[in-house]
Amino acid sequence: MPHPLPPPTAPPLALPAVTAGKGLKAGSIGIGPTVALGLAAVAPAYSLAVTLGFVVLAVGTSTPAAFLLGFLPILFTAFAFRDLNREMPDCGGVFVWISRVFGPWAGWFFGGWVPQIATFIASAALAQVATTYLLTFLGLGWAASQPVIVVAIACGLIALSAVVAARGIELSAWLQYALIALQLVALGGFCIGAFIAMGAGSSVAGAETPVLDWFNPFASGDLSRLVHGVILCLFIYWGWDALIAVNEETTDRKGTPGRAVVITTVILLLFYVVTATAAVGFAGTKGITDPTTVSDVLSVLGPQATGGLFGQVIILAVGLSALAALMTVAISNPRSWLSMGTYGALPAATTKMHTSRGTPTKSITWWAVLSIGVTVVLASISADFIGLAILSVGLMIAAYYAATALACVVYFAPQMRTSASALLLKGILPGLGALLMMGAFLYSAIDMLSPEYAGLSWLGIGTVFWIGIGAMALGVLVIAIICPRLRAYFSGQTIPRGTFSTRNELQSILSSETEA
Repeated sequence: MPHPLPPPTAPPLALPAVTAGKGLKAGSIGIGPTVALGLAAVAPAYSLAVTLGFVVLAVGTSTPAAFLLGFLPILFTAFAFRDLNREMPDCGGVFVWISRVFGPWAGWFFGGWVPQIATFIASAALAQVATTYLLTFLGLGWAASQPVIVVAIACGLIALSAVVAARGIELSAWLQYALIALQLVALGGFCIGAFIAMGAGSSVAGAETPVLDWFNPFASGDLSRLVHGVILCLFIYWGWDALIAVNEETTDRKGTPGRAVVITTVILLLFYVVTATAAVGFAGTKGITDPTTVSDVLSVLGPQATGGLFGQVIILAVGLSALAALMTVAISNPRSWLSMGTYGALPAATTKMHTSRGTPTKSITWWAVLSIGVTVVLASISADFIGLAILSVGLMIAAYYAATALACVVYFAPQMRTSASALLLKGILPGLGALLMMGAFLYSAIDMLSPEYAGLSWLGIGTVFWIGIGAMALGVLVIAIICPRLRAYFSGQTIPRGTFSTRNELQSILSSETEA
């Protein structure tokens, strides 16, 4: 990737005062709806249903330990999001922060292109998963097996998500309250049913009694398999950062989103570890890794642990989980574009707002059109292509999380020399998070190079590697093309580079001059 433009010779100015002019409705939602948006973006019921089996396949009874270990880089990165948001609250989030610290090229690539491509791929998968599960719940399994019907309904769900997002943040947030509540009830019900069955001795054949070693990362004895399981867990946790996109609409845009980020990740940890323990204890590793169960654990084990009626609730919850995540993407992506357009990193049309609802209608429309296009294209390539594309998303997640954590370390470095708490929370922990994310990126990339990865290859290299690295490489080409057309941003005029000290020193000078 080309080297970022050099920083300006003069002291960097504070970010332009554009946030008030974006048209978003400040003070619309509090900590509760913000946490609900973060949880919904992760789609915990769906993520567990389709990934838990593969984590068990990798690490066996050490699955709870893998969730605990996988949580550490997520938590460390969450601290970076919290502190950067407190200093620079903007609906552009990672785009603004990385641009501020590493320059416009890095900001557009790691804060714009990489997370956007990841979410476009995820949106296509979420729309299809929601369609399949909802059709199955309605007793229309025959329709769920027809690709044309599935794609058509999936495109309809994308359009529905766009309509809800355009109606206003309040409606979206309260709808997510209901959808995330159903998911947590379903997961909680499954856990209660599984633990009751274990206590009554009525678990399925192959059940195993939970022991403390299940929570010990070193008990598995196979470091390679443990690392593979932890990387799978990173994907399960991904999405909580979507709530940063609504930071300008919260009651306290500097404090609420940061607190919501930490609360969201802790809630996810609790439900994931408990659900993993319940599932492994109820069905055992052999029961979960059975070919009929491994790719859809909750739908298979749910009815066995809770009975047929509540089992249907679990299937509904998985489908609505994917739909809720899709609706959250319809909120977060357009707001990222709004910020990018405001700072001149995208065409000005992306900043068009609905005057009374406070929503970026033009960006929402374009998100829906592009998401439908991506869904149709990926589905037309191959029935399995979306699944392969989803596997490549792990590379993109690790890349932009690592860049954000590094941005936190660099930005607050001057403060760390005078504050022990800043050294720990803004330096050491985010730095460890960045190192772990970079390690996950390298490990995944090397793993994906194998022609046996996911069973498909091209020129002796795994297809998933080509998709992931190819999508990221395309971003470099796109930046090279648009750079001359967006000179204000790429010359560093709209988001000048600087650190914590230079920004605050200049603000102090300006404040003193104003008072004088």
